[in-house]
Amino acid sequence: MGRIRNFFDRLHRGLFDALSLVPPEQQGRMLRLCFESKHRRPDPWHHAVAPYETFKYATTLACVPPRPYRRIADIGCSEGTFTCRVAQVHPAAEVVGVDISERALTRARTRAAESRARITFEALDILTQSPGGTFDLVFCAELLYYLGRKGSVQLVCDRVTALLEPGGLLILVHPWPESRRLYGPFDTNPLLARHCENVVTDSHRPFAVTLYERCE
Repeated sequence: MGRIRNFFDRLHRGLFDALSLVPPEQQGRMLRLCFESKHRRPDPWHHAVAPYETFKYATTLACVPPRPYRRIADIGCSEGTFTCRVAQVHPAAEVVGVDISERALTRARTRAAESRARITFEALDILTQSPGGTFDLVFCAELLYYLGRKGSVQLVCDRVTALLEPGGLLILVHPWPESRRLYGPFDTNPLLARHCENVVTDSHRPFAVTLYERCE
């Protein structure tokens, strides 16, 4: 079973590597088509019901330093399952969820209304667009491998770093050990300092939760 999963993971990554060979605007348009198609059915990755996702969300939130946050962004929020949890844990913060799929965000808005969470959702392509303003906490989970080659990851690294206020925190959550490759642009960014990393290996899909701080 593990070999089959690894084969499909490599096939999956190869597709998105190929998409990243085109200019960012065109890559974004193709990614939007992919994810609009994926979200024709609700919760395609079972974010709202899978025990693994519940465990990963709890692990991620436990890594957030306990301090007040004014504005929080969830980049690649999908249908807002994790975004709503963030809003519940930090009710005083303004929370913004960002995703490329309008279908996903339609369900995210419904989820937020049902939970009475104070969240704004924006449809945009993080390769070429940014939400307005700056943030003192930004989450980016399970997104970077969709960007393909290092150049696209570098673009998003620069864009996400620009969203952070001085002293603002960035939390990345991605599969381990793939995260070591994906986080290269963040580790070498002079505006970011890596504070800690929690690697969870006692799971069918190991992952890393990594915390960065904007230096200036």
